[in-house]
Amino acid sequence: MKKPGKIDVIQLIQELDSMLISLLEELSPADWEARTISRDWNVKDISVHLLDGNLRTLSMLRDGYYGEKPEKVNSHSDLVSFLNGLNADWVRAAKRLSPRVIIDLLRLSGNEYFNFLASLAPDDKAGFPVAWAGENESKNWFHIAREYTEKWHHQQQIRLAIGSEKELLNEKWYLPYLDTSLRALPHHYKSVAGEENDLIKFSFNGETEKSWYLYYDGSWELLESATQATSCEVSIPDELAWRIFTRGIRQDEALANSEIKGKRELGLKFFDMLAVMA
Repeated sequence: MKKPGKIDVIQLIQELDSMLISLLEELSPADWEARTISRDWNVKDISVHLLDGNLRTLSMLRDGYYGEKPEKVNSHSDLVSFLNGLNADWVRAAKRLSPRVIIDLLRLSGNEYFNFLASLAPDDKAGFPVAWAGENESKNWFHIAREYTEKWHHQQQIRLAIGSEKELLNEKWYLPYLDTSLRALPHHYKSVAGEENDLIKFSFNGETEKSWYLYYDGSWELLESATQATSCEVSIPDELAWRIFTRGIRQDEALANSEIKGKRELGLKFFDMLAVMA
């Protein structure tokens, strides 16, 4: 049995940002208004949300300036509500920005954002924990990997809206996204009663093919490899996995296009997992 190790995506973040800029520069006016699977946001809204991510990271974690601070946040749902409010306010204000201005600001802030992340010591304590993975304290390498998943899935939402989603499903880009997101599995399964030595295999099939495992020995543990017999096997098309983790697909649709073998109740839990603050 092999446990997953650290994730190093710092250089990929810079490349991913460059891909986003190139993509946005080619969009038509109609493309900018195209609807996405992200709530009520169009392509332009998601683009400015990505800009907000750059600017807030620099303001809070680089400069120590937090601006609006949450009040009366006593639970995960309180925090999500606060973040949703910040996101909605920003997107509403950015309606007045032109696509050209958005691209220029993304390019400028993206360079500063990358330089800041690259300056962080990977094993030092991160400014914010990866809450969707159940952590109250995280290392910088996991924080940076979480940032990668944010940039990956929002760019993928844009690409899906304009019919250009295949590129980010390439293993180079998608495997780090999956590897990071699946760190949430033990936290997500904590309320699931397993039997001693239960082993669940999660296989992702398509352009990127890879399997991960959950092993039960009093609690659930994520593994990269395992040799013993499985209690349950879940097979998911790779193009659907990211949509499951971001509430971008209905559970019944995801289930209808996936397969569960063995203890079905163990596999079903996978389909309401989140790897975002939602």
